Amino acid sequence: MKTHYYLGWFSKFFPENLGRVLQEDITDRKSLVMISSNPSIYEDDGAIERSWLERAGIIFDEYHLINYRVQKEDTHNLIQNASAIFLLGGNTLKQNDLLMEFELSDLIKKSRAVVMGASAGAINMSAKWLCSKKLGFKVETSSVYKGIGLDDFSVLSHFDLENNIAQVQNELSPLSEEINIYASNKDCAVRVKGGKVDIFGNVYLISHSEIRKLDVTL
Repeated sequence: MKTHYYLGWFSKFFPENLGRVLQEDITDRKSLVMISSNPSIYEDDGAIERSWLERAGIIFDEYHLINYRVQKEDTHNLIQNASAIFLLGGNTLKQNDLLMEFELSDLIKKSRAVVMGASAGAINMSAKWLCSKKLGFKVETSSVYKGIGLDDFSVLSHFDLENNIAQVQNELSPLSEEINIYASNKDCAVRVKGGKVDIFGNVYLISHSEIRKLDVTL
């Protein structure tokens, strides 16, 4: 049963109930493969995201980081042998470039590992996403990017949603006519397990240009 976690950003650590669910889902803990979102900055090693897992008592035998220091063929072996995959937060566009350049998306889709993404990582896990200045990206022209496509929806993660709901709704309305969008800020998670969607924290669904807050189920 495939399990995917689309995470926001956590102020300190995973809340206890979210940590407990992650513990139950991540039973194989041989190898955690982290995918950088700043792949040219080798000091960016996912220490914060690792600390969330460790605080929840989720410790792996091996930790691997995919960035531009790693050869393409080696990244494929790492993904194929991963117990869990964590797409790190940071620069969404640079991480998307890395996924495309190393041809990782199909391998991640085929993997039986638990796949997690925080902020930028969650966005890149989705089917497609809007890159727009009004959504916090440093770009002049808005574009729709293709993500990994683990599930057939879009994600806006770790954006100051509560203070910008009208702007977000307006900006994402065209995309929401063709695909559902899950939007959240900090301390949130969307879990898809066996096709069932569960919600943790303040998460909104934008669909057919309408926005509504979802009930918490985790």
